[in-house]
Amino acid sequence: MSIALVILAAGKGTRMNSDTPKVLHPIAQTPMLVHAMRAGGALSPERTVIVAGHGADLVAKAVTAEDETAQIAVQEEQLGTAHAVAQARDALAGFKGDVIVLYGDTPFIDPATLERMIEARKSFDLVMLGFDIAEVQPRYGRLIMDGDRLVKIVEYKDATEEQRAIRFTNSGLLACDSELLFDLIDQVSNQNASGEYYLTELAALANARGLKATAIKCDEAETLGVDSRADLAAADADYQARARAALLQQGVTLMDPKTVFLSADTVIGRDTVIEPNVVFGPGVTVESGATIRAFSHLEGCHVSKGAVVGPYARLRPGAELAENVRVGNFVEIKNAEIAEGAKVNHLSYIGDAAIGAASNIGAGTITCNYDGVMKHKTTIGQNVFVGSNTMLVAPVTVGDNAMTATGTVVTRDIEPDALAVARAKQENKPGYARKLFEMLRAKKARRDKGA
Repeated sequence: MSIALVILAAGKGTRMNSDTPKVLHPIAQTPMLVHAMRAGGALSPERTVIVAGHGADLVAKAVTAEDETAQIAVQEEQLGTAHAVAQARDALAGFKGDVIVLYGDTPFIDPATLERMIEARKSFDLVMLGFDIAEVQPRYGRLIMDGDRLVKIVEYKDATEEQRAIRFTNSGLLACDSELLFDLIDQVSNQNASGEYYLTELAALANARGLKATAIKCDEAETLGVDSRADLAAADADYQARARAALLQQGVTLMDPKTVFLSADTVIGRDTVIEPNVVFGPGVTVESGATIRAFSHLEGCHVSKGAVVGPYARLRPGAELAENVRVGNFVEIKNAEIAEGAKVNHLSYIGDAAIGAASNIGAGTITCNYDGVMKHKTTIGQNVFVGSNTMLVAPVTVGDNAMTATGTVVTRDIEPDALAVARAKQENKPGYARKLFEMLRAKKARRDKGA
């Protein structure tokens, strides 16, 4: 059966106290909305519709970056969850199949749970998702069941004391045939204190028509909603804890797990060692057997087997490290390929460059890649020795087995096997230091006296 996703992402999120739409706040450096999209995406939906409102342009940009085929439906006025889903009607015109309604601020739903909802749809017309709440809270509606039949959903403020004691509570997620869903939504009333249209009415409406409704259960952690900065911090901490535990299970050594921060797409192979205080930004893959030393920051990069990075290293987008590469302390690599066995060990910047196998880049080396308007590439061959404090003014090429003298400024290509020396000749002038100091001290004394 075909599946469509409708993800509600129109809320402003007043309690976030932010100009950024709530669903774009990141967990593991990935917008909450994208987490929800990826969970639903595991079902290979035929269509995905994001219902946006506040900051719709920003939401649309984030959605397109994740899935160019997803459609945006704008909810101009926020008049309740049923009204929000109704905005997806035009985007789902002609669609035949099941709709799953998700929430952009509920990022941790398990794809396996969504699959169970679809399985339940074989026996029921409407499937809601619930969970057993650990502590009674007034924010959640109670799912009133009769066996496996969902009779209705009662909001806490409208519930009896007996109903309030029920632990099985509503998450808001549901699955229903597309045509039936919009038919039921058309019957939803706004005769309530808020004057809004809510999906919670669907169960009672389905029962009134003799249809079969049910609710399946998931773990409460999957339904975690984010409404404030405190919620966001707690959600990120929860994600990090689970992601770290998964890495440990997979054979990755985390020397101090609580100090390692991962992105949602971080990939690390087994037998890799991660030292304390390492941050992984988006788009990082580290192969098996690598070592990432303390206080390093990686994003948009690839680290191959046996490589050692850090401590205090920064790998920026486009950094490609081959096997057994060494990148040491206070080294920054950006948009550069470092071939097998090459070393960049100390206090260097390598940007827009290619470094050949087994080459050694001395301390303080800089690839001068930017001329103020455009970026240019530096190419360094194999077995090259770049002396300390060398500046390579791109575009420039250094041939295989070449060498640069310490302090050299390279402004033209160096042929293979050549030694490049480009620095002024040193002159020692006897007595000049003493004379210069005397002159400066006399000048300072005159200035102090005048003051």
